[in-house]
Amino acid sequence: MSKRNEIIDGSYAANSRNGLIYTEVLGWIDLGHAQGTDIRMLLNRINHGEASTQDRYDVVYAQTMSDPWRILRVGKSIKWRIRRGRPYRERQSIALAMMMTIARRFEAFQGAFPNNLLTDSGFSGEDLVSDLLGFYRIVTTTNPFPMLQPVSKEQALRRWDHYGPIGSFKNETFLPLLFPDPQRFRHASPYRGQLPEFMQTIRPYSDFKSGNVAIATRDGSFIQSGKSDLIL
Repeated sequence: MSKRNEIIDGSYAANSRNGLIYTEVLGWIDLGHAQGTDIRMLLNRINHGEASTQDRYDVVYAQTMSDPWRILRVGKSIKWRIRRGRPYRERQSIALAMMMTIARRFEAFQGAFPNNLLTDSGFSGEDLVSDLLGFYRIVTTTNPFPMLQPVSKEQALRRWDHYGPIGSFKNETFLPLLFPDPQRFRHASPYRGQLPEFMQTIRPYSDFKSGNVAIATRDGSFIQSGKSDLIL
C-alpha cells in the first residue's frame, strides 16, 4: 500500500531500495517491488537445479505480505517441475512466467476479504508494472531509470495530490498507468501506456506440451510466523 510520504525524487531511484517515484514512461513505480530480489533468488534456484544431477527438479516462487504487527505472514506460491537442460534464455522465460502468474494471484489475494480490510494494495496501479521492472533489472538492465524519465519529487507530489492515491487506481495488467502533469494538462485523465522495448524482450514460458516444464503446485497458499524465514 503506497503512501504519499513514501514519494521520493526520481533522481534517487537507481540507488534507493524503497520509495515511490513517478516516471513519464511507466507511471508510478514502487522501488521495493522493482528491486528484483525475488527474481534473483528464483533464477538462482533454477540454476542450482540445472547444476544438479537430477533429471527433473522443483522450483518454488512465492509472494507474501505481513500484517502491520508482523505477527503473521501469508502469501501465494507456485511450484514448477523442470526437466534439466534448459538453455539460459529459456530459464529467464520460465522465471518470468512464474512471476507473472503468481503476481496476479497475489494481487487478487490482497484484494479479497479479509486482506482488503488491511490494505488497498490489491492490483494497486503501480504493483504489477513495478514487479515487471524488477525482473528486467535483474536479467537485462540494471539501471533503466534514465530511459524511464523519472520526475522530481515536487512533480510527483503534484500528480498524487491532483489524482489521488495510486492505490485507488486498479491495474490488472503489466502495462503502465500514466497520469499527465495536471499543471500542463488540466483536464487530462489517467490512461494506459505501453511498455518500453527493453521490457518486451523476453516472453513468458508457455510451451507446456513439450514436457520440459510441468506444474507441480498450481496455486499454493500459506500462512506462517511473520518473523520467521520464508519456508515452503
